[in-house]
Amino acid sequence: MDIKYIRKDNSTHVHTVDGVDYISFDKLDRAGVVNAFSTRIGGVSEGYLGSMNLSFHRGDDADLVMENHRRFATAVGYDYEKLVFSDQVHKTDIYKVTEKDAGKGIIRESDILEIDGLMTDVPGIPLMTFYADCVPVLFYDPVKKVVAANHSGWKGTVSKISGHMINRLKSEYGTSPENLICAIGPSICKNCYEVSEDVAERFMEAYTEAETAQIVFSKGNGKYLLDLHKANYYNLVDSGVKPENIDVTNICTCCNSEWLFSHRASKGLRGNLAAVIMLPE
Repeated sequence: MDIKYIRKDNSTHVHTVDGVDYISFDKLDRAGVVNAFSTRIGGVSEGYLGSMNLSFHRGDDADLVMENHRRFATAVGYDYEKLVFSDQVHKTDIYKVTEKDAGKGIIRESDILEIDGLMTDVPGIPLMTFYADCVPVLFYDPVKKVVAANHSGWKGTVSKISGHMINRLKSEYGTSPENLICAIGPSICKNCYEVSEDVAERFMEAYTEAETAQIVFSKGNGKYLLDLHKANYYNLVDSGVKPENIDVTNICTCCNSEWLFSHRASKGLRGNLAAVIMLPE
């Protein structure tokens, strides 16, 4: 697979295990945290859902999706029957996952509704969030032994969901932001992400002038390019995370739409990718 990188670095690693391709993040790998971002490769779904669709809500056969989860979990190294899913609505609400939540969304019905962020201090419970251009942000506190994940589309990004996550980690677990190790995962890059003027103005209002200069780029005629990777980086740094503790993706979903699901590239005909993070048992 000829992956189109935005930037050559060591922030992400590509693995192939039993035919399943997945991506992991360097700093989380070195910290010993189970972490992965799926690709389209290695599953059993067909057509525009092919082949590693991990969503039960894209019109796919549920048995095929479950087999995809089994394969992905086996490749990465976690129990898929203990997965806890988010229920993403592009807001900033965060849910604290405990032992009683194991399996919600995959083997039993979930009451975790309208949630874009998950966090837990329970080893062995994998947290899963879903994507097809939006930004995954993963968190690990090596001092308090906590992991978290949030789904950050443009609405979540401009509303600074990662700041909300860090505040919840502080209040629930006593996390100090400077201890956090974070990863900003594969998502649409600034060269692919054109937005209207009203969206661009929201970002101009939410960030400093210096930050805006690296996030919003005018194309003229009321059209702008938006760098969600950079915006999410500032969301972390502005909340106290050390720059040296952040991996920023070098892979774009839209540039690599044959390898990764992209809502924009496929005009909505697509499955869902997933990010997973778990404290090892």
